[in-house]
Amino acid sequence: MVEEHVGCSLKVGQCAPDFELETFDPQQGDFGKISLNDLKNAGKWTVLFFYPAGFTFV
Repeated sequence: MVEEHVGCSLKVGQCAPDFELETFDPQQGDFGKISLNDLKNAGKWTVLFFYPAGFTFV
């Protein structure tokens, strides 16, 4: 899998750029894909968060 990094800074209230991620559904035991655009079109709420320095003591 090739990771594509978005080189931008977002501020509260700004729209996030569309992205697509590989997913895994453990109930079906299969991989799939989801994009931010798919979630928006389905009327789903989406929470994006950033956890800097994930391997440090916070």
